[in-house]
Amino acid sequence: MLSQKTRYALRALLFLAERADARPVQIAEIAETQQVPRKYLELIMLDLKHAGLVTSRRGPGGGYALARPATEISFVEVIRTTDGPIAMVPCASLNFYARCGDCHDEATCAIRRVMSRVRDDAVRLLESVSLADAASMELLAEAGERPK
Repeated sequence: MLSQKTRYALRALLFLAERADARPVQIAEIAETQQVPRKYLELIMLDLKHAGLVTSRRGPGGGYALARPATEISFVEVIRTTDGPIAMVPCASLNFYARCGDCHDEATCAIRRVMSRVRDDAVRLLESVSLADAASMELLAEAGERPK
């Protein structure tokens, strides 16, 4: 399951991706429109900034903007930034591997094999969906059209 932090991060990033202009948006506007607690959003945006997903500018006309085009930021990148591993068990994680404490033989473990396949399929799908793709889906749904 996605954490609340990740859902808030995705909502904030999608809000930035859906804007026609690329000018920075103040955190208060993001928090209000996306119904995210401002203090929590400040921490999330800082994490996203450190990961190179957003930039920030202080002062009048300042705020947050995407660091790269929305077409170049995938869901998997956001999820790994905020939640860490995509795998459902630690022994199946590529980037956050940890041995399961109760595993008898990792090399033959059916759970690990299945969860590795689940991870591969999830990563493949999440890598293929950019913020721009998801923003388009959301805009189509708001217009009453069925997203693909």
